[in-house]
Amino acid sequence: MYRVKQLDISVDLGGFSQWLRSQGVPHRISEEGGFQVLWLEHSEHAEPVLEALERFLADPGIRQAVDEQNHSPVFVAGRWQPSPRHAPLVLGIIVLGLLMAWFTGLGSNQLTANLLIIDPRVYDWGAIAARIDALAATLASGQIWRLFTPDFLHFSWTHIIFNSVMLWFLGSQIEWFDGRGRLVLLFIVTSLLSNGLQYIVSGPFFGGLSGVVYGILGYCWLSQRSVPRFQFPPALVTFAVVWMVIGFTPLPEMLGLGRMANEAHLGGFVAGLAVAAILPPRTKRQA
Repeated sequence: MYRVKQLDISVDLGGFSQWLRSQGVPHRISEEGGFQVLWLEHSEHAEPVLEALERFLADPGIRQAVDEQNHSPVFVAGRWQPSPRHAPLVLGIIVLGLLMAWFTGLGSNQLTANLLIIDPRVYDWGAIAARIDALAATLASGQIWRLFTPDFLHFSWTHIIFNSVMLWFLGSQIEWFDGRGRLVLLFIVTSLLSNGLQYIVSGPFFGGLSGVVYGILGYCWLSQRSVPRFQFPPALVTFAVVWMVIGFTPLPEMLGLGRMANEAHLGGFVAGLAVAAILPPRTKRQA
């Protein structure tokens, strides 16, 4: 164990300790000569933990948010475990994605063309200029839904199951803590940027909620730095960014994973960061 901080015994670290446990940070707090000492199992956690502790002690709003998390009905033994009634919007998005995967035969039947960002049977999309013209004509005809329906297209059950798990884990926390309005806005912004960027770069044959998931992850990571309230392993962001970078290399295709929607991942992640940077976090959840 690594000794990282000594504080007066009068400082209540109970809530902070529970929050550290919820973040998966091994630690203990001992008493020595009228002081309490914070110990960490891994030295690489020291800097972010000390930064979070400083904010926790300095800002009553953060202490209130952490206390609400620790006593929230959606946390069981310090772990985020919501039921469907706590995040009905996220559950609805997941169910819709599963239904579309079923009805389109994982993107293999004629219904798929009606859900792509443009209908490739009608428009030329071989060059970037042609793609822009095709999208403009599609939107002018009133088919606005095509900006969002690619989110619900998946081409393998593994893909949609992974996206659904990540969306439930992170999206449900946004719906609970920041409200459905924030989640809807985040879904719209990330969908537009991720789908638009992917289409311009590679054409209409793409789909999946991965761009939205990357947007939600980017939002949670950046917004969490202002007001700690979300629960996820810090390594998740590192893994997601590394995986996104790997997607721009030939490695996934060499491993038989096919071509990834790399631009959708990048666009979604940037959109999530932008929403978190522009909109302040809510420090108190509405009932």
